[in-house]
Amino acid sequence: MSRNNSLNSIKDEIDKKVKIVVVSKTRSKKEILDIYNKDHRDFGENKVQEILEKHEKLPKDIRWHFIGHLQTNKVKYIIPFISLVHSVDSLKLLEEINKRAKAKNKIIKCLIQVKIANEESKYGFKINEISDVMNYASELEHILIKGLMGMATNTDNNNLIDREFKLLNTEFKKYKSKIFNVLSMGMSNDYILAISNESNMLRLGSIIFEVRK
Repeated sequence: MSRNNSLNSIKDEIDKKVKIVVVSKTRSKKEILDIYNKDHRDFGENKVQEILEKHEKLPKDIRWHFIGHLQTNKVKYIIPFISLVHSVDSLKLLEEINKRAKAKNKIIKCLIQVKIANEESKYGFKINEISDVMNYASELEHILIKGLMGMATNTDNNNLIDREFKLLNTEFKKYKSKIFNVLSMGMSNDYILAISNESNMLRLGSIIFEVRK
């Protein structure tokens, strides 16, 4: 059985309320269509040029998620079609998204990226900045903050990963509402721990696609 068949297996194992965003970065049109043809519509990309090319060539009912570090000078390119920006990590980025969304008369759904891992490679706001960011975003008419996103430390230490996910879940519960209802954490190597900490949005790539030779 090819590994992309595991998408349905994972869906069968988890709560139906947990959304899976298939991380399709660097994957071919054919690979993405294989998943699409299994009635999956949510795909995540981390580079603007790549998501633009795929949006142009692939079915228009795909819901594209931007999951990487987003440079402000590239925001304008994804505003017309993006479903959710997972990686809002600065007030400057919020302002730019709002500005470009206003020009298109759109409201853009976003997640606040929170830095829960002590790794230089990770972006995000500090835990104690979340409240101020939400207050700031509430004044931006073309931004809708849907929840929080965080990435755990890249480690085999499950106790550390569990603590980091618990921390983000605790913060999420402080603000959870009918609108602010997305807790995005968990990738292919740690999604089980993320689910145990009440994540309701997973970003899964390598566990879904076949290993490249």
